[in-house]
Amino acid sequence: MAVYTHIPAEDMSELVCAFGAGELLSAKGIAEGVENSNYLVDTTGGRFILTVYEKRVAAEDLPFFLSLIDHLADKGCPVPRARHARDGAATVNWQGKFIALIEFAEGLSVSHPTPEQARAVGQALGQVHKAAASFPMSRPNSLGPEGWFALAERCGDDLDAIQIGLRERVAKECTFLNSHWPADLPHSVIHADLFPDNVLMIGNKVSALIDFYFACTEVRAWDVAVTHAAWSFENDGTGFNPAIGDALLAGYEDMFGLSREERSAFPILARGACLRFLLTRAWDWLNTPADALVTRKDPLAFLRRLEHYAAL
Repeated sequence: MAVYTHIPAEDMSELVCAFGAGELLSAKGIAEGVENSNYLVDTTGGRFILTVYEKRVAAEDLPFFLSLIDHLADKGCPVPRARHARDGAATVNWQGKFIALIEFAEGLSVSHPTPEQARAVGQALGQVHKAAASFPMSRPNSLGPEGWFALAERCGDDLDAIQIGLRERVAKECTFLNSHWPADLPHSVIHADLFPDNVLMIGNKVSALIDFYFACTEVRAWDVAVTHAAWSFENDGTGFNPAIGDALLAGYEDMFGLSREERSAFPILARGACLRFLLTRAWDWLNTPADALVTRKDPLAFLRRLEHYAAL
């Protein structure tokens, strides 16, 4: 369950009022997600997601995240806006924790996307990259290559508890990417975590891109590689689905596109995407108590994806 902070009804009502969102009608905790506490809130002013930022989101990063979603929404991207408090701030401090109120977006996250849906996701990502070009703020990527290498060291021999030989394979990949990472490609503000559960769809249309809490300034085409690795493989372990991968890239080409240099570097960027999620999942796998309410995600799913890109 993803409600770590309980807000009494009386306080919830005051928070809604502080955001100028009318009177509270109802509030219900949302179980999905692992980073923050979330509530579905209905008010006389509309429906919202109220988010309590927990320890894994740094308070100093919130102006970047919330300004970014407002900027993208202003540019016509399918991104819910942040509701601002009466004093103009995008967050309210409640008992030492920062709280935001985000517009509610209709739609569902798909588990088995169709090529049409994948193309729409590629188009939406291209739209975000086009709009982000005029966003004035920046944020370093704490989970870029240097972060992967450091995390691999922190996991150490424990990686072999997940699968024998995993530490050696990860070390080999770190060495390869350290020597081949294409840092001279164009940088931009990117989403960096556009998995299917961060995209809401109505039919074949993207209704909303959500959860920009890993957004950062990074190699722009890496964002495409992250999305490709997240969407183009079957959840049942049957491997790469070329129809989905090709449709996603075609959609991105519709709205923005990859340069010749970015296309050439794409397999390396995708390997970096897979290593990033392999290692963060491995860290959580090794350090999440067995009785925790959070479901651990299989790091080996991204080892298999990494090997696919390495074979290209």
